[in-house]
Amino acid sequence: QVQLVESGGGSVQAGGSLRLSCTASDSTVLNYCWAWFRQALGKERERVASIGSKGVTAYSDSVKGRFTISRDNSKDNAKPTLYLQMNSLKPEDTAMYYCAVRYGYWACYNRDHSEYNLWGQGTQVTVSS
Repeated sequence: QVQLVESGGGSVQAGGSLRLSCTASDSTVLNYCWAWFRQALGKERERVASIGSKGVTAYSDSVKGRFTISRDNSKDNAKPTLYLQMNSLKPEDTAMYYCAVRYGYWACYNRDHSEYNLWGQGTQVTVSS
């Protein structure tokens, strides 16, 4: 069973930066869509960034220009890592952040969280004004 482990969350002031990491226990994740989601209290889980197996990235409008998704592309690395660099953070970015994989799909056309079948445990990001 492949596992995803997120880290890097914390508390920052508005305008600050954080870098989230998501380490996979198996390099097979590199063959599929890998994404970051977030869920704020009382809100739906939303996809904020994604990267397909061919390296094509996508962002939600709310984070475009501030967040950058990247990954360790080396298939020699038995535990590849997905990153989310978050700059110019705003209080509305406060949420639990999750990484997820959509097995069976190399592209990331689908934003629906129910279509993603492997999840990490999440890491909390809190941005104060």
